[in-house]
Amino acid sequence: MTRTSHLKMTSADYEPATLPDLLPLYYRRLFPFSQYYRWLNYGGVQKNYFQHREFSFTLKDDIYVRYQSFNTQNELEKEMQKMNPYKIDIGAVYSHRPNQHNTVKSGTFQALEKELVFDIDMTDYDDVRSCCSAADICPKCWTLMTIAIRILDRALREDFGFRHLLWVYSGRRGVHCWVCDEAARKLSVAARSAVAEYLSLVKGGDETVRKVVLSDPIHPSIRDALKVVEHYFPQYALQDQAVLGLKESVDKVLALVPEDVKKDLHTYFESEKNPEKRWGRLRAYAKTKQATVKKGQHFEKEIMLQYCYPRLDVNVSKGVNHLLKSPFSVHPKTGRISVPIDLKQLDKFDPFDVPTISLICAELDRPRVGEEEEQVDSKEKDSDIDAAERRRIRDYKRTSLAKYVKILDQFLDGVAQSNKGELLKKSDLQKDF
Repeated sequence: MTRTSHLKMTSADYEPATLPDLLPLYYRRLFPFSQYYRWLNYGGVQKNYFQHREFSFTLKDDIYVRYQSFNTQNELEKEMQKMNPYKIDIGAVYSHRPNQHNTVKSGTFQALEKELVFDIDMTDYDDVRSCCSAADICPKCWTLMTIAIRILDRALREDFGFRHLLWVYSGRRGVHCWVCDEAARKLSVAARSAVAEYLSLVKGGDETVRKVVLSDPIHPSIRDALKVVEHYFPQYALQDQAVLGLKESVDKVLALVPEDVKKDLHTYFESEKNPEKRWGRLRAYAKTKQATVKKGQHFEKEIMLQYCYPRLDVNVSKGVNHLLKSPFSVHPKTGRISVPIDLKQLDKFDPFDVPTISLICAELDRPRVGEEEEQVDSKEKDSDIDAAERRRIRDYKRTSLAKYVKILDQFLDGVAQSNKGELLKKSDLQKDF
């Protein structure tokens, strides 16, 4: 890990031992329950949608409590404030209330719907990053997450027509995507598998050398992905990861080129040490090959994709009943909050700037600033919001969490527009009958 990122991590002053003292404060005064309920209730378009949703809590000492479900926002709040979970996972919407699953006739308790989800974890890139390994991340390798979000977001919107994508930082070393469109929530296991496979390109384990194999013609979606990779590759791969720097890294790249080209490049690399010039020569060879060989040789594109294309945990996406860590859950090891990512500011997103629970709890203790506290926005004026909720809104607005709650709010406004459309369609259909 780089020195700067390490300094940033320690500057948050989070101590895992303090978590049991901080969580009660977080769930009582900062967790955005109203937005959370607004999200998972989906405007009440479908009856019992929230009530049939599974929540799973991980408590102190890894005690795991599954099949939690709640009738109202208030019930969810009270239970979370009582249990103070170390981690919250969200599951499927079931045929019955999950907390009554033991009373239901065997075989009738079924997972019916869930957001289409994607989980991208930095550890899956360990064979192509030299700066860190395992759970460690730094600004040099975080670019991989930026590339993954750009590629997958475009494909899900343009190739599949989905509109409501919530991208969330996991709190440590990865990102999650929640596709919240009604059509995505209703997808079968087979359809989810098909989407995940369509988006998977890097295949094979440690023993597989060439993990990306392109065929002719290159699929339009892969062409679009290549545009993203080409934008980041010079800085990320050639400079930050030095893939054509040290001999060990160079050998890994040369293992992916045809034998006749490999010999020539070895000779050229002996006298030319500049990584950009080395890469330029490799690309020139690829162009010559493509012009002279009938069957497409795309080895330079395969190298770029092997080093940069998103690596999905396909099993997370396939299952309807698969649990995924909830937004605004706290990561027990780093103390960082799992926050939504603003795609308009994606290149500026820095995981080391994401607030820790210790930071936002400390920010609550700062003296209030008169004027700013007196300003009440339209959401606070809403007569449906009780005094405790109003106080919580004022509390989180005094902390670094505020801008992330705002991102969720803006996302939910978009979803609400769609829900409104669905309700209008339903009422029109009822009128017709």
